[in-house]
Amino acid sequence: MRLAGCFTALKGPGMNIAILYILISVLGSATGQLLLKKGMNSLGPITLSLNQLPAILWQMATNLNVFFGLAIYLVGTVFWLAALSRVDLSFAYPFASFNYVVMLAASWMMFGEQITLNRLLGTLVIGIGVLLISRN
Repeated sequence: MRLAGCFTALKGPGMNIAILYILISVLGSATGQLLLKKGMNSLGPITLSLNQLPAILWQMATNLNVFFGLAIYLVGTVFWLAALSRVDLSFAYPFASFNYVVMLAASWMMFGEQITLNRLLGTLVIGIGVLLISRN
């Protein structure tokens, strides 16, 4: 198995733009998720059932936080697809884990969620892993 050939797509002038696309994708995904959570918090707990599904979907569709959360998430997905067209998936995908780092801090700041030591340490390990992978 030739591993050296796996990283040929990671070199060259397009690499910086690919990393930028990945970071925009991560931020879009995180921002979208935060807006989705904010919107769903305002709707309260929902129970999915076939007879209530149309009403629940209408509530979600007309909630501005849910609407913009989905829109921003979609923009992040477009940037993710652009990044995938430039770099190996095995390089790009670990960056998606960087969402854990962003979400940990953002959920604490925005929603007052408790951050346990295990969550903090686990997220730190993920962040270090992403940094190691990005340094090919």
